[in-house]
Amino acid sequence: MVCMPILGFAQLEIVFKNKVDSVFDKNKDAIGIIVHVEAPKRGISWSYAIGVSNIKTNEPLQDQQPVLVASNTKPYVAAAILRMVEKQMIRIDQPIRTLLSEKTRELFENGGYDLNKITVKNLLSQTSGIVDYVNEAYFDFVNRNPTYKWKREEQMERSVGLGSPEPAGEKFSYGDINYLLLTEIIEQKTHQPFYKAIRNLLKFNALNLTKTWFVDLENFPKNTLSLAHQYARKYGWDSFDIDPSWDLYGGGGIAATAKECALFFQYLFDGKIIKDKRILEAMHTHVLPPEQSRYCLGLYHFDMGFNAYYHGGWWGTDVIYSPQSDATITVFTLQKDFQHIINPFIGKEFQKLLID
Repeated sequence: MVCMPILGFAQLEIVFKNKVDSVFDKNKDAIGIIVHVEAPKRGISWSYAIGVSNIKTNEPLQDQQPVLVASNTKPYVAAAILRMVEKQMIRIDQPIRTLLSEKTRELFENGGYDLNKITVKNLLSQTSGIVDYVNEAYFDFVNRNPTYKWKREEQMERSVGLGSPEPAGEKFSYGDINYLLLTEIIEQKTHQPFYKAIRNLLKFNALNLTKTWFVDLENFPKNTLSLAHQYARKYGWDSFDIDPSWDLYGGGGIAATAKECALFFQYLFDGKIIKDKRILEAMHTHVLPPEQSRYCLGLYHFDMGFNAYYHGGWWGTDVIYSPQSDATITVFTLQKDFQHIINPFIGKEFQKLLID
């Protein structure tokens, strides 16, 4: 058997850059791509960007520009909840009835939900049986009313009004509503706004995650470049034209750089956020049989030709961690319609280069 030599950082950097350039050259309508590779065992912390950050001005995209990470917010919310489990503030198998506000409890119980049968774990694993508020009618409303300011309670009310409860724990059904309820639980138990509590629980200050924040709910961080524009061709959307409240309260909401998204995953899996190894292992362990759901607790666990822990976001953001390489690849594609073409390819190719 012939073993390929392990490439040094300088060689890998050239390979990484050439691959991104090649992908973009074949997909110019992707507008822009930001990539970050965080591989501490190889001494690699590499960011790169190509394309433009705004199609109206053709400003060059910079590798440290933050974006809206959309559903990549969910791993942060999940990790904050699991930190609360670690601190014995809640139990993972605890029914959510006593963890919610009285108003929310009444709303869901009047809608037919038995909150004594839905646990924190059900919310984390998207197995709660609660109907989500996001559907095509929701997108249609946002499309017609892009500056409308949504409230979390309003999205919960929409969820309750859209369908009948299903049994908890039996079926995976991805929904932002589960994570809206988790952010309310965070508030109820910490007596802080959820975004402040998450920042504290996840040790943002100690870990120097200074360019990660909940957009519109927290101040724009100092010494941070402007947000890059993100686009959805299907709807004709520019992210700057849509009020962030449509995707803000836990299902999405975080803005961050590609580097800090990768660092968050690295710190998480290196045990710098959740110390209890059993709790961390539960986060990436399948809840339902893998053929039914690859979702764990705020993360997907996939076989990509290597063991991969992953989450993606609606605006074209993907983060992939491999324990085999102990490395994280973040890929942001500014035209979300190219996400499924570009991001998995780059993520897989780069991880394979890093796995010995």
